[in-house]
Amino acid sequence: MRVLIIGATGFIGRALVARLRRDGHTIVASVRSESRARSMLGGDVELLAAARGADALVAALATSDAVVNLAGEAIVGKRWTPSRRRVLEESRVGVTRELVRAIAAATPRPRVLASGSAVGWYGDRADERLTEASSPGDDFLARLCRDWEAAATAAEQSAVRVVLLRTSIVLGRNGGALAQMMPPFRLGLGGPIGNGRQYFPWIHLHDHVAAVATMIADERYHGPVNLVAPHETSSRMFAAALGRALHRPAVLPTPAFALRVIFGEASTTLLASQRAVPAVLNAHGFTFAFTDLDAALADIVR
Repeated sequence: MRVLIIGATGFIGRALVARLRRDGHTIVASVRSESRARSMLGGDVELLAAARGADALVAALATSDAVVNLAGEAIVGKRWTPSRRRVLEESRVGVTRELVRAIAAATPRPRVLASGSAVGWYGDRADERLTEASSPGDDFLARLCRDWEAAATAAEQSAVRVVLLRTSIVLGRNGGALAQMMPPFRLGLGGPIGNGRQYFPWIHLHDHVAAVATMIADERYHGPVNLVAPHETSSRMFAAALGRALHRPAVLPTPAFALRVIFGEASTTLLASQRAVPAVLNAHGFTFAFTDLDAALADIVR
């Protein structure tokens, strides 16, 4: 297949490009900086400069079999001020709406759009078991995900199969959540977040990109898909497992009140509990390479 990827130079995007190329697919990457993208993705990836505008995007879509939309500014790390909220919304909802408009204008059109979302769609749900059929939450992140998914689902009006990638915390080398967690844990200063009882949904980067590669090819997949490992984990369990992987103690908690002081409402991304399960992936027989957290972390940190 010929696959157009939005967000190809990000942590997940780079791994997805490598996976799809290994599977024999041709990759077109929509990028902001061609020189930076070339150094990161290699010479075999066709680059589409975002600055070329809507007509160039429509032309690229007309020659693509599938589209993967991974665009979006980082959720964690900054307070959700009004201006930051606009950045988060535009980088997700706005970009996705522009993409769907371009898909509608393309002739012919891609057969499938796999578009980013997050398990934040469910909000803070304590120990409720969350499948793709569960109701949405109502905090800022949940509403953002709901609008993001609605923007992508509009592509169905153009007879395009839409898959919504409800991604959990992706664990892998050289980026993602672990890049921020590892320094204090290596110093023996890590530990659970808040009370440690909240569910901590995760997935190994290998399984995430393998699932996306499967979903763009397999027509049984449509609508929301929870990209989470089947091993249910709490924040306290995760901290202990990371400590074991690094051979360091992991008992110093990060108090919830301190996170709220530093990040305000954005702290909900660290303190919310989502007991999400991969119901759709399991129903379609997807095989996880990493179902056990200790094995996943050992693979990453070794």
